[in-house]
Amino acid sequence: MAKLAGVLIVEMATEQKSTQEMATEQQEMATEQKSAQEMATEQDSAQETATEQDSAQEMATEQKSAQEMATEQDSAQETATEQKSAQEMATEQDSAQEMATAQKSAQEMATAQKSAQEDEDGSSSSTEDSESEEEDEGSEVDPDKLESESDSSEDSSEEEDIEKMDEPTAGWTSKNGKIVWSPTNDETLRYVPQTKGRLTPGPTHYAIARISDPLSSFALLLTDEILQYIVDMTNLQGRRSVAGWRDVDKEELQAYVGLLVLSGLYRSRNESTLSLWGEKWGRAIFRATMSHKRFHHLSRALRFDNEQSRRRSRDDRMAAFRKVWDMWTHRLPMLFNPDRDICVDEQLVPFKGKCSFRQYMPKKPAKYGIKIWATCDVKTSYAWRLQVYTGKVGGKPEVNQGMRVVLDMTQGLKGNIITCDNFFTSFALTEELLKRKLALVGTIRRNKPELPPNLLQARAVFSSMFAFTKNHTLVSYIPKRGKNVLLLSTKHRSPDISDEMKKKPIIIHDYNRCKGGVDTLDKVVATYSCRRKTQSWPLALFHNLIDVSLYNAYVLWKSVDPSWHQQKSHRRRLYIQEVGEMLVTPHIKKRGRLPRSSAANELVKNLHIAAAGPSPISKAKGGRRLCNLCTGKKKRVSKSCGNCGRFTCKDHRLIVCSACCVSPEFES
Repeated sequence: MAKLAGVLIVEMATEQKSTQEMATEQQEMATEQKSAQEMATEQDSAQETATEQDSAQEMATEQKSAQEMATEQDSAQETATEQKSAQEMATEQDSAQEMATAQKSAQEMATAQKSAQEDEDGSSSSTEDSESEEEDEGSEVDPDKLESESDSSEDSSEEEDIEKMDEPTAGWTSKNGKIVWSPTNDETLRYVPQTKGRLTPGPTHYAIARISDPLSSFALLLTDEILQYIVDMTNLQGRRSVAGWRDVDKEELQAYVGLLVLSGLYRSRNESTLSLWGEKWGRAIFRATMSHKRFHHLSRALRFDNEQSRRRSRDDRMAAFRKVWDMWTHRLPMLFNPDRDICVDEQLVPFKGKCSFRQYMPKKPAKYGIKIWATCDVKTSYAWRLQVYTGKVGGKPEVNQGMRVVLDMTQGLKGNIITCDNFFTSFALTEELLKRKLALVGTIRRNKPELPPNLLQARAVFSSMFAFTKNHTLVSYIPKRGKNVLLLSTKHRSPDISDEMKKKPIIIHDYNRCKGGVDTLDKVVATYSCRRKTQSWPLALFHNLIDVSLYNAYVLWKSVDPSWHQQKSHRRRLYIQEVGEMLVTPHIKKRGRLPRSSAANELVKNLHIAAAGPSPISKAKGGRRLCNLCTGKKKRVSKSCGNCGRFTCKDHRLIVCSACCVSPEFES
């Protein structure tokens, strides 16, 4: 080790002075060596000494001419590497004292060389202290910039570091590295609503031309075609399974639907049918329409396809209700155009029976049921498009299901603003919707790869942070400690915040205003629902079809005739009552056998009389009169004949039914 250190010292001395002078100076320096205590201290700080050796080598290299600088720098780097290796070897060996002596001699020699050079050139480079501080801080030296760095001082380097920290960030890169978000909206384009090609909100001309009363608006959804198809399939099933089956016609099926509607109006969906048809506590209109046995037979035989010709295939799990569902959903967008704001969400039809695509949704009130994707108008909650979710295809989960659902449920729209939750929202979805001239506002999950990590950091409560692209705005809001709400919007293009105490962004206010379109539909449908307990999922879907049809028809009727019961707060209840009564009335008028219940019997008689016209015996106007047919003592009576107008007493009066009073024989 002593020989290696001596060789290193000789090489360094050869570059500056002659070999003879260097040996003499080394002998003198060895004589004037410090005490043993100082040498031990220098051994503990061996790493610092190596750093000082690098500084000495750099100062020696600076003294070279520009022509030899590149060569000298390479030599200096090799020398520094050898010196570090020598230091490490010296630490491992017992000859640390000899190595420290050689290192000290090299340092003093470099100092003497620097002094001599300063005397000759009259100029000085950067001091040893500043360079050693920069080395301690871990700064790397660029060989191509040695001259410029030697002219700069410590204060100037600190100012440059501060300037670099104050420079604004160019952008935030997303997790996947594909999107660059900007903290400002300087380059964000202004949102211009699409008006060309957008549908006129409200009922279509097709619906307006065909609506004249509440029943006609309901008949536009539950059409004669749908009813006739159900009649055919029900009769087919009734002949096979029900003993003594009597074929049902369209009028009787309408009466059956009317009784379901009235049961929902009376909030009797959980009440037993025996109670509804009871003579003491039941409703007279149920017994007046049909017997309990007939209602039970219809419920048992009700079918929506031919079971024997049904394709036993897993490709369509909804085959038992597919045709009726398609005929009905096809008419929903034909009758009404949604307003600018629409909502896409999921609806759950309660059902706990056997069904291959039954879903479990713990956040819904019913928990178990059939899931339906729904698109609703935010202003009226009109169900514009519905789609039943039939489960995984081939046992594999669907990729990008939320994106596919939104694109399917908004097909044909232009210029609308879609609101959806974090199940559907994604950056790719917004890109596809922008191509269709549609905007989106929705919450987004924090695990999406399109998000920048900067928005996921913890901040103060009620604080907001925005990120922008040319067409997108992303906001992170902290409503309470430990919770971060993220929303993505292509409608909002500026960092607007409300003036309220919680300082919510305007994006959140718009989302809260529009997110409840489908939830409102579920609420109003459940209020007067006609659902009955059943183990048949097609029947459960049929009950939901009636409920949604009633509400959509009410929206249509209210739009066509806004003045209808405008002052009353229970307009929807009045509408459902009128539709239910109009559905059952034609069948009641045709009923040949009167019910046993007195209330139902009286109801049927009144409907027969109203259908037949004025009675042949009516009450006279202007008080009591003398009987025109009495020959002796005339009696004073108050009733007259409805045909000729003569006053008659009981002895000269005949009691006939409404059917006989309008017959030709009676008139003659």
